[in-house]
Amino acid sequence: MTTSERFQVLRASERPATAWLNGGGVTREAAGFPAGSGLDRFDWRVSLADVASAGPFSPFPGIDRVITLVDGAGMALTVDGVERQIDTPYRPFPFSGDATTDCRLLAGPVVDFNVMTRRGRVEATVDLATAPVTVEVPAEGTVLLVCLAGSAVLGGTDAVELARYDAALSAVPGTHRLRPDGVTAVITFRTTR
Repeated sequence: MTTSERFQVLRASERPATAWLNGGGVTREAAGFPAGSGLDRFDWRVSLADVASAGPFSPFPGIDRVITLVDGAGMALTVDGVERQIDTPYRPFPFSGDATTDCRLLAGPVVDFNVMTRRGRVEATVDLATAPVTVEVPAEGTVLLVCLAGSAVLGGTDAVELARYDAALSAVPGTHRLRPDGVTAVITFRTTR
């Protein structure tokens, strides 16, 4: 972990993989708040998952979810009985963690990107940057950047490069220059309580 300007840089190489209880894949948490809160007490959590086989999603009552296909042919998610094809990379799909959700892989394993927020406490917007943008960390908010493809450069004079799956986190209000060479997720969290 390093720090550049007002961002804490979270390297993908430093994340442990956690096996799913059903054995269908592994998850690597990019960041969560409060730090170390676990799956039952987080306000927000962002992770990347290697999905190796079909099966049901774990329920997350009171959680809003956004899932984005990163690698692979995709999956069919059946959410409360309605099937939705998640087969276009980098297109976020929001759904409720309360919903009964089942996954069928379309053609082999996938990697997906997950943003989860506790309803009534935090809301998140998930944007994908493919060209230079100015990232604003709002007052009373937090921004997490996750490089999903290629690389990205964050900042000015003491710029830092993000490799694939590296992340950068800030809760200090201000604006920052992001120059992606690929696709970088920009997640803005705002407290709602």
